[in-house]
Amino acid sequence: MHVKGSVASQHVREYASIYVFVSLLFMIGIIFGAVIVNSMNFIQKEDLFFYLDRFFKQIPGEPNISSQDLLKSSFFYHVKYLLFIFILGLSIIGMPIIWILLFMKGVVVGFSVGFLVNQMGWYGLLTAAASIAPQNLIIIPVYIVAGSLAMIFSFGLIQKLVAKKIHQPIFPPFIRYSMFFLILLVFVGVAALIESFISPIALKSVIEMIYK
Repeated sequence: MHVKGSVASQHVREYASIYVFVSLLFMIGIIFGAVIVNSMNFIQKEDLFFYLDRFFKQIPGEPNISSQDLLKSSFFYHVKYLLFIFILGLSIIGMPIIWILLFMKGVVVGFSVGFLVNQMGWYGLLTAAASIAPQNLIIIPVYIVAGSLAMIFSFGLIQKLVAKKIHQPIFPPFIRYSMFFLILLVFVGVAALIESFISPIALKSVIEMIYK
């Protein structure tokens, strides 16, 4: 265990600049998403909140959606997203697309939380904490790590091309790269479980409290 821990810490230290870059990119996306909310005019906000308000009011009276269906939907959504990042990491030209995907993920989170808080104040913050935060506490680090690993692998390919060492064995690094993504899938599974079984209950409780 100690050896694995030291290998992981050495890896993070070696590629710290990439992890910091990806984290900053995600944070900028979150900030940008919040800025979009503030740039919307009153009518746009009211139109969007009208549909959101109707959705919230329907939640307490709606029959429970199958948690199993929600679990499958959530898990396979994140799996497809991770698979896309994985494939882009195998391609040198895929790096800018990875940046865009991570940035847009941040924008979605920033906009969602920002809009709820902008329109509902503390109730919006409570709603975001119940419906968005639980699974994203796992999902956001997973995407940051996935994007960083894809960049690291892609940079490795570039270095081999520049140094004209492409004949060097690529299979061992590819196996390590694949194993890391398989581990990330475990965390995605945990996040999907939270999103399917915990978040809906928490959101329903908050909505019932707001509209009681």
